[in-house]
Amino acid sequence: MTSHTSERAALRSQRLNQVTHAPHTELDALVKSHAPFDSRESFARFVVAQYLFQSELQALYTDPALIAIVPDLAERCRAEQARLDLADLNTEVPAPVAGALVKPSLGEALGWIFVSEGSKLGAAFLIKRAVALELSDSFGARHLGEPAGGRAEGWKQFTRILDSLELSAEEDAAAERGAVAAFERFTELLKHAYATDAALA
Repeated sequence: MTSHTSERAALRSQRLNQVTHAPHTELDALVKSHAPFDSRESFARFVVAQYLFQSELQALYTDPALIAIVPDLAERCRAEQARLDLADLNTEVPAPVAGALVKPSLGEALGWIFVSEGSKLGAAFLIKRAVALELSDSFGARHLGEPAGGRAEGWKQFTRILDSLELSAEEDAAAERGAVAAFERFTELLKHAYATDAALA
């Protein structure tokens, strides 16, 4: 009996977790370095990055071809919640940043959505910290709120669909590239959001 897990994980979602481990770790360290929970001002910069990322992905969340695969995809988008959070925090909606994703392949798109959906699991910890700033899923930290039906169940439903798809080797590789690119893009947007803050100071 041979095990393939040491070479290549059997499930697509596991493989995507593996290939994004390094950029995910780097992003976590960058978020911590900006201390978003030290003040509402710092948290507002974090929300700027979240809004920019989610608004760039809005076209994917509303794409009919992707909705045919993930029926509740449109309801999963958090761009509007992030926009409302910015208003709560008296922060202007930022202008788009050059370099947004444009017309990705199916595989690439799935990789990006995988990262966006996976971040909802980590949001469970973040919203607890936001409470110390007197923020909640109805004021200032809406985009971190628990999705309808629960975080774990929403994630399981998404990964079940993702893992069951029949994709070509090329689309699988594209999904992995897309997932890595999504982490790199959020890292770039986070740097932009806090650099803007430094420039205003």
